[in-house]
Amino acid sequence: MILVGTAGFSYADWRGTFYPEGAREAEFLGYYSRFFNVVELDFTYYRMPTPKTMKGLCDRTPPGFEFCVKANKAMTHEPPADGEALGETFRAFVDSLEPMVSAGKLGCVLAQFPFSFKPSSESLDYLAGFKEMCRGLPLVVEYRNSSWVTESTFEFLKAAGIGFCCVDEPRLRGLMPRVAVTTSRTAYVRFHGRNAAKWWNHEHASERYDYLYSKEELEEWVPKIVSIDQASDKTYVLFNNCHGGKAARNSLMMKELLGLGPPVPAGTLPGLDEGGLG
Repeated sequence: MILVGTAGFSYADWRGTFYPEGAREAEFLGYYSRFFNVVELDFTYYRMPTPKTMKGLCDRTPPGFEFCVKANKAMTHEPPADGEALGETFRAFVDSLEPMVSAGKLGCVLAQFPFSFKPSSESLDYLAGFKEMCRGLPLVVEYRNSSWVTESTFEFLKAAGIGFCCVDEPRLRGLMPRVAVTTSRTAYVRFHGRNAAKWWNHEHASERYDYLYSKEELEEWVPKIVSIDQASDKTYVLFNNCHGGKAARNSLMMKELLGLGPPVPAGTLPGLDEGGLG
């Protein structure tokens, strides 16, 4: 099963490019769920979610819709040194997901680690503890440093039951290569765009992800996605190039390339009046 969507859905600059002009923010998720059956929640990285918030999101989506939830930064980037405080952080995060688990709408937890997170015995111990503190929830790890791309890493993840997040990003030294690997029953692919010029040199973080994939670039991934899906129970394909609605446009293109829905005709969506998606 392959589910395609975007990293986040609540963007003001998607009005007129994906959402209709004048659409209220409260209408975004309902509109989004007409075209996609999964979304990656990234606000959870910046602030700890609450059960009430997560239940509200579930209630605004149809049956079969799923959420992949990014781990809070206190779990991946800024973990407290005190073990008790760290445990409380994990408990608060996992407890907040209970409404999604009960509704059958939690896809997985995505733990994205920083570029500075490199292979070591301490890192492996932390990942093992991370999995344990997630209390059985499906877990996928995204590395930013290419030093993790080794057979020993993949074997560790398989033994721990942790998914490996495949990524598409610029071909810059030290960044992750475009490999397609499955290490658990949950497969995951994240598209960050290929804006090499702005990856390290930008004024605003969103500039890094200002990139629209061509049909040809997405076609490179189709056989890879099919391959990892055959080795897993479920495959999530999420686009993080969210600037100006580009993620939504590329997600629709990918769905079409994977045969997951009919083409979206020209004029169906705002900003796509000229020649459809291609």
